[in-house]
Amino acid sequence: MSEDDSSTYPSDAGDKPQEKRRSWLDRISSALSGEPTTREDLVELLRDAQADGLIAADTLAMMEGAIGVSDLSVGDVMIPRSQMVVLPADEPLPELMKQVVESGHSRFPVHGEDKDEILGILLAKDMLRAVVAGDDEGPIGIHELLRPAVLIPESKRLDVLLREFRLSRNHMAIVIDEYGGVAGLLTIEDVLEQIVGEIDDEHDDAEDPNALIAAQADGQYVVDALTPIDDFNERFGADFDDDEYDTIGGLVIAAIGHLPEAGEELTLGRFVFRVSSADARRVHAFHVGILGDA
Repeated sequence: MSEDDSSTYPSDAGDKPQEKRRSWLDRISSALSGEPTTREDLVELLRDAQADGLIAADTLAMMEGAIGVSDLSVGDVMIPRSQMVVLPADEPLPELMKQVVESGHSRFPVHGEDKDEILGILLAKDMLRAVVAGDDEGPIGIHELLRPAVLIPESKRLDVLLREFRLSRNHMAIVIDEYGGVAGLLTIEDVLEQIVGEIDDEHDDAEDPNALIAAQADGQYVVDALTPIDDFNERFGADFDDDEYDTIGGLVIAAIGHLPEAGEELTLGRFVFRVSSADARRVHAFHVGILGDA
């Protein structure tokens, strides 16, 4: 064996253990650093932070919503066709105004002969200006007030749509199915609610505290997660602290230590909370049993 051969061989052989050592060191370093390398790791890290009291339960829910929004498509959260408030183009403005006022919405798809023929989007403020100016400028037809409708497929990802909403400054899109018919609609508010939770405005009905807690035939109760802790305490003679959390949902999520799934249970004092309705963004309701009740 030549001198060159003998000098080369140990060098090649020594590279493999060195590479293997680096690989293990990288993995150990990554594990010790605590830095998340996948989306699941990131969510778990955030849940640990919430359990340690570093972030609030509501903040955790918002962060999980922001992370998970890219997994959702338009079809997952759209307002279905059957629930859309649409206006016919052949009705006079005064008649349409009545429907606008009753609905409380600010944007309306306007259709032609049928609901699959969307002619455009009518903004309530544009209609109001037209009605006020009508006496001076003569009758104004609804076609003159329409803005172009944005058409999107059911398969479009929510994060992509949110970016398009922001860039185009549109607030509503019409969802089209695979056959070209209208499947539903989606507003920027609907998308944001997947991240931050329910957004109430001045047109939303104020919640009746009594409607948030419903007695069941089996002696248990269905309690809305947004029930204020004060209302819960008053209804059941409880003494839960509301210094850190405003709602029963926030209190229970904090006690569980993560955003729970439907079916998870927790006992707080004499109350057994079982999550009856939840999604990837937040808990909606609990079944509540009272220990010691017959």
